[in-house]
Amino acid sequence: MKFTKTNISIIVVIVFHIVGLIGFFVPFLRPLFLQIVPGHLLLMLFLLLINHHGRFVKLFFFFLIISILGFSAEWTGVHKQLLFGHYAYDTTLGFKLSQIPLMIGINWFLLIYSVSVLTQKLPIKTAFLKIISGAVILVILDLLIEPVAIRFQYWHWFGNYIPLKNYVCWFLLSAVFIWLFRVFNFRTQNWVAPTLLIVQFIFFIVLNFA
Repeated sequence: MKFTKTNISIIVVIVFHIVGLIGFFVPFLRPLFLQIVPGHLLLMLFLLLINHHGRFVKLFFFFLIISILGFSAEWTGVHKQLLFGHYAYDTTLGFKLSQIPLMIGINWFLLIYSVSVLTQKLPIKTAFLKIISGAVILVILDLLIEPVAIRFQYWHWFGNYIPLKNYVCWFLLSAVFIWLFRVFNFRTQNWVAPTLLIVQFIFFIVLNFA
């Protein structure tokens, strides 16, 4: 295997998630690893950005749009309960602005960028089906994330109940954001993106069932 930027980045993604699993499972390591979750997300962002093909200015503009829209959606959910349901963020995702972690906007970008690149590579004929497929994939991922997020103090639901509205909103917002990705007409040679998404699926499956 050639040690290209892409291959090294893919190795880093895999290794850091494996190390993260170990940290989450070992009790005396867990507090430390929960503290560095924001740093982990920033590292994944860096790896995606440096492996993007195309104009960085356009990508940065898209990053700002998704991060701001994602943050705003979460603000609306937490403060107005108009989206997702009645929930609040805990401490794991780091610094909060108006009770919303700044990392949540970055996480929305990571997910949307990764699933958009992945669906572009799948043998799906129409743009509409690619968008729907991407949104479904992210809803399935959220189903895996929710129990882990609650267990490790990412966020909590009031009444210990996750409403169906949460998943409907995830689907609709994801579809809109994936559509925006297509509007920007990005090149999708970035193999780090689908790798990150697949590794995240494995990461949360293991945390759910191990």
